[in-house]
Amino acid sequence: MRLYGFWRSLATCRVRVALRMKGLAAEEVPVDLLRGEQFEDAYRSVNPARAVPALVVEDGRPPLFQSLAILEWLEETRPEPALLPPEPLARARVRALALIAAADTHPLHVPRVRRQLAERFGADDAAVHEWGCHFIGEGAASLEGHLARDTQTGRFCHGDAPGMADICLYSLKAGADMFGLDLAPWPTVLRIAAACHALPAFAAAHPLAQPGAPQKPA
Repeated sequence: MRLYGFWRSLATCRVRVALRMKGLAAEEVPVDLLRGEQFEDAYRSVNPARAVPALVVEDGRPPLFQSLAILEWLEETRPEPALLPPEPLARARVRALALIAAADTHPLHVPRVRRQLAERFGADDAAVHEWGCHFIGEGAASLEGHLARDTQTGRFCHGDAPGMADICLYSLKAGADMFGLDLAPWPTVLRIAAACHALPAFAAAHPLAQPGAPQKPA
């Protein structure tokens, strides 16, 4: 398998974690989003959406794309260890928690949004940074509200084993790390992120642990 990604991509981080949890290896092909490599013809042929990640499972077949779709494919084809609980209501809860991080929060501070804020609306670096921190905080607050009140929350988002929701929560924490945002106001989110980071599959997938990253995570 080949994984097209970028060291700081939170969506690629999610796929890295899931692959490691499932015991799968993938050759990672870097696509530098900050240099615009996703817009080059060579990558457009891989993913016309011009985003990462894209996962080539078999040569000659179109790559998989969108991190949550890739996680669902991994779950369907390699069910152990499970990323989703067995009960339908529990699965819906886990998917919903995952979507808070991956769909409600992450798209609002990706490079193309930050670039649009700067180039079209004249936002300076401080304003763009404040924008990203605001929406990461909104996502953390939403997760905290659900996790702190729900009896299904355990050591991880749902019970005492990590799954899809934890992968997405961890990517939100990774985004907070890169923006320098302290998640202390949301202690349940911070606790679960720390439990994830203690697992090698998560820690090794952190954006700041990748080749090309400016520093290593603490």
